[in-house]
Amino acid sequence: MTVANQPLKKSFDWKRLFRRPEKPYWHPYLGGFLLGLLLFASFFLTGNGLGASGGLNRFVVAVQDQIAPRHVDTNPYLLRMAGGDKNPLDDWVVMVVIGAFLGGFVSGWVNGRLKIETNKGPQISTRTRWLMAFLGGLIMVYGARMARGCTSGLALSGGAVLSVGAWAFMFSIFASAYALAYFVRKLWL
Repeated sequence: MTVANQPLKKSFDWKRLFRRPEKPYWHPYLGGFLLGLLLFASFFLTGNGLGASGGLNRFVVAVQDQIAPRHVDTNPYLLRMAGGDKNPLDDWVVMVVIGAFLGGFVSGWVNGRLKIETNKGPQISTRTRWLMAFLGGLIMVYGARMARGCTSGLALSGGAVLSVGAWAFMFSIFASAYALAYFVRKLWL
C-alpha cells in the first residue's frame, strides 16, 4: 500500500478545545458575596488583603534588578524589595497576581468567554478605544503608585478594615468617573 492510499491521521483540533458554549454571567450580588468571602479568607489565612499593583511592581523590579542591579541597590525604595540577595518575586502578593491571571484565564475558558475582542461604542474606532484604554491605564498606574496601592488593594482591603484613606480614595474614584463620564460618553454610546 502506498502512502497516498493510507487514511490520514486526525490531528488534535485545538480550536475545538477553546470553543466552548458561552455561559451567562454570575449574578453581581453572588459575585460580590464570593469576593467578600475571598477577602475574608485572605485576611484570615495570610494576614494580608488583596491587591495587584504591588505584585506587578515586583515583576518590574525583578527585571530592573537583572538589567541594572546597581541602580536597585542604591535606590531606597527598590532596595527594600530587591537589594543585595533579596528576590523581589519572593512575596505573597506575587502569587496573588499569578493566581488572578491564571484564575481569569481558566474562568474564561470554562465559561466560554476566552476570546480576543475590543468592547467599544459604535461611534469610535478600535484604535481610539485602545488609545483611551492605554491612557486611562497610565493614569491609574500613576495614581496607584502615588497612593501606594491599587483599587483592589486600597479600596477592597482598606475599605474592609474601614480605613479612612480607602474610603476617600473610592469617593474620589467615583467622583472622577462621574465628572469625566460626559466627556468620554462617545466611547460607549
